Amino acid sequence: MKKKILFITGTRADYGKIKPLINSIYKSKNFHVQILITGMHLLSKYGNTYTEIEEDFDVEIFKLRNIQKNDGMNQILSRSINQIDGMLKKIKPNLIFVHGDRIEALAGTICGAFNNYLVAHVEGGDVSGTIDESIRHAITKFAQIHFVTGVKQKRRLIQLGENTNNIYVLGLTEKNILLNKSLPSLKEVKKRYDIDYNDYAIMIFHPVTTEQEEIIKQTKIIINSLKSSKLNYIIIYPNNDLGSDKIFKIYKYNNNYKKFRFLPSMRFEHFLTLLKNSNFIIGNSSVGVLQSPIYNVPSINLGTRQKNRNSNKNIIHLRIEEKLITKHINKIKKNNKRFNNSSLSNRKYINYFKNILSSKKIWKTKVQKHFLDL
Repeated sequence: MKKKILFITGTRADYGKIKPLINSIYKSKNFHVQILITGMHLLSKYGNTYTEIEEDFDVEIFKLRNIQKNDGMNQILSRSINQIDGMLKKIKPNLIFVHGDRIEALAGTICGAFNNYLVAHVEGGDVSGTIDESIRHAITKFAQIHFVTGVKQKRRLIQLGENTNNIYVLGLTEKNILLNKSLPSLKEVKKRYDIDYNDYAIMIFHPVTTEQEEIIKQTKIIINSLKSSKLNYIIIYPNNDLGSDKIFKIYKYNNNYKKFRFLPSMRFEHFLTLLKNSNFIIGNSSVGVLQSPIYNVPSINLGTRQKNRNSNKNIIHLRIEEKLITKHINKIKKNNKRFNNSSLSNRKYINYFKNILSSKKIWKTKVQKHFLDL
């Protein structure tokens, strides 16, 4: 019988990571792919991105609306657990896939673990320093199977007591898309998203949930720094974490500024084309520390959200201070220097993932876990 594989996605970010995995198996005779769409995908404020998933895959799709206005993280988690639990009892997957450090992933993992389903976690072992990191490690402890980006991440999971036999080093799952020569053209992307700029940078700033009192001040500093540079910016909306409304409040005041183009969301492939051709990216999105280095695009990473993540010559880590930000934007403006990033050139092919799922070994993974001491 075909194995039922359920992929859970709650944000545009995690969908970009799991899309290549779905692509690799959804036409296989050995697997029946299911996709559970929830979270930001179902919010009109962020562009109803669930429609993109429906266009991408002709598979069994379920939609769960888990977010109500002014919900806190605990309320979203509680509602997500209740809804996902009921759905799992109906569809009974053989394996649940979650990604990263989002609330929906945690909810899906908890439901899977408590109901004796196998759960696979993509990109465990990463560190950041915020509440997201705690969520990521919690998911690791509930999941039985792990697909990590590198050896360092694998070591961290072993340090957390995980069985090395259940950890697979896959690399960045989206790298096949990043390096795909058939990405949309820049002309096509500009037309689709009504972008008139020839030269531009990208800005994405998410709220840090543990810094609520600082968010408005931080956003004002960043916006003022961007204006001072007199450059053009594509500004992508933040995620829906607690504090995003404060960021939107500042954006609203600047909505008519001619050098800013605000976008709720973008299709992943279109965003990659925009990123690849940008002068630099600024903010605190993981894009600036994971994807932009692959294109050798300079990145200015602000604040604490990604402070313990990847670092190389193309990435500058800064405190959120106007003088510092302005100084480094002007430096990039003047030099426009890109360092060749050979450390990220090794590629793990998605076929490796398909082979793992097709092997007998993974299906013999025990649901009951045991902590393994070092």
